[in-house]
Amino acid sequence: MKKRATISDVAKQAGLSLSTVSLVINNSGYASEQTRQKVLRVVEELSYHPSRAAKGLASKKSGNIGFIVSDDHFSRLEPFYTRIFLGTEFEARPHNYYILLTTVENQFREPDSIPRFLLERNVDGVIIAGKCPGKLVDYIDRLDIPIVLVDYTFPRKRFSSVLIDNRKGAHAAVEHLIETGHKDIGFIGGDITHPSIAERFLGYKETLFEHGIAPDPRLYITDEDDTTMRNGANAARRIFDGEKKPSAIFAANDAMALGCIQFAKQRGIDIPNDLSLIGFDDIEASVHMEPPLTTVKVFKEEMGALAVQRLVDVIKTKSLSIVNTYVPVELIVRSSTRKTILGGGSAEPRNSVSSVAS
Repeated sequence: MKKRATISDVAKQAGLSLSTVSLVINNSGYASEQTRQKVLRVVEELSYHPSRAAKGLASKKSGNIGFIVSDDHFSRLEPFYTRIFLGTEFEARPHNYYILLTTVENQFREPDSIPRFLLERNVDGVIIAGKCPGKLVDYIDRLDIPIVLVDYTFPRKRFSSVLIDNRKGAHAAVEHLIETGHKDIGFIGGDITHPSIAERFLGYKETLFEHGIAPDPRLYITDEDDTTMRNGANAARRIFDGEKKPSAIFAANDAMALGCIQFAKQRGIDIPNDLSLIGFDDIEASVHMEPPLTTVKVFKEEMGALAVQRLVDVIKTKSLSIVNTYVPVELIVRSSTRKTILGGGSAEPRNSVSSVAS
């Protein structure tokens, strides 16, 4: 097996000192163009590949970006944040960064809950996706490690964030239901302290008001613990066990909408003939349900890519500017909504895509 070339081999063949070769390879100081081209030519001739550890020692950078998400936000059943993580993976490669993934519990306990890459100071920056313990964020901030948030904000601390245009997405969803003839429109949600869920609920109410429809407390549920399928089914059950029944429901996310579909099948409620239903996120399962789910599409991989781009910029420039980037959404109309004809009866469902500009 051919021996792997070292930096000493490059220096010897180029007739230059180790420090000069290191300077050129790591782009860490001035070298004449002639010297730089000479080193790069020898590097190519010897097929020399500097190890990340060696480059890290020279640049004082690890070459790693941490990705933190809570346990309950990272699952096969609700792969929203999984797709965001994949977006960071793809974007990190051209920037020559590795993404180190870890999940954390909602109850932060120092030092047990501190990710290893933070204890070892083995990351140049951190991306936090979704709701995360404030104490952990405080800990990272004290380490003076750059942070970019995805799909979350902290009221008492300001960090650059990549956010969903939740209110416009909610507006598109409710507008679609009103256009298809519905007035008794419900909302099911949970963890209303999450900024995205709160914004979707606000967009729901605002759109009803715009059309002269007063939001009816009997038709909305916002106090479920989280936005899982189980709580989607539970929230739908609570509404239908009440005194007023909706003709349509806007769910805070697709997981809750899928739970609503499960409940409807158990109760003998036909979707969309008896109940029109819209979700939010456009996770993979939404298109495979029966009926396929009308939903608001979130460009999850793009959110991950934008987070990496912002974090790399902060790492390189040491910028202290706070930048909030809002990612637009699209209304995807499938078979879970149906136009209601006055006097009863229904029309055929429409299948289309409607862009909602940011």
